[in-house]
Amino acid sequence: MAAQAAVRSVKKTVDAYTTLRVNVRAGNLGPPGSQRRVRAESKPIVFRPDAAQPYDDRILSWQHDARTVSIWTTDGRLKGVCYVGHPEQVALLAKYRKGESDLVHRAGKWLLLAVCEVPEPTVAEPSGWIGVDRGVAQRTGRGIAVEDLGGIRERVRPSRDQRAALSSWPFRQLGKHLAYKCRRAGVAFLEVDARHASQRCPRCGHTERGNRPARDRFRCRRCGLAGPADHVAGVNVRERARLAWGFVNSPALQET
Repeated sequence: MAAQAAVRSVKKTVDAYTTLRVNVRAGNLGPPGSQRRVRAESKPIVFRPDAAQPYDDRILSWQHDARTVSIWTTDGRLKGVCYVGHPEQVALLAKYRKGESDLVHRAGKWLLLAVCEVPEPTVAEPSGWIGVDRGVAQRTGRGIAVEDLGGIRERVRPSRDQRAALSSWPFRQLGKHLAYKCRRAGVAFLEVDARHASQRCPRCGHTERGNRPARDRFRCRRCGLAGPADHVAGVNVRERARLAWGFVNSPALQET
């Protein structure tokens, strides 16, 4: 094995044991003495034959104009290996690739996973706030606002039948993905307080549980405003985002 390939293999092994140690200390594998933790700590880490293999620029080089790579293997270096991809991804790869790449074998295909550091565009001042996909937000010049649902698993009391569904909701992951997409597009993004968003009347401000006579319906008990509960919540989220954005970006606050 070539020296640099041996170095990458050693680092992969060290990283795997470091990850195991971090998970043990964080309690992710259960308390001391639990079957899962004992099993993880007592067995050596083993990699699958087709597990991802990291490559640095010394053992994998990209020829973007020819759309080929030169890659080291245990049988020697292979040159002129063609690669394909979506035109947008290929353009990003040629312009922004940085660091290691991973060679992965999945479903009979060889894939190269590369890291691209794409600079974030300047976020434009939004003309308003909506809750739609990135493409619509770009065309309208509006920002995207969503409810901050952090800690919802601790706040709600689901029934036994609802617990499995609740535990699988990737709230934080969804927020991170939305924020990432917005940064890529230069679209303003905010997470605002979700409390009582579907119980507050956006017309008169009256807030109470009785404003929700049914799960999907809203009817204000003070002024009579009625409509779908999700739509009312969206209007409240939009207004909270507008106020929050104005406060954070106010000249007086920025000067302090």
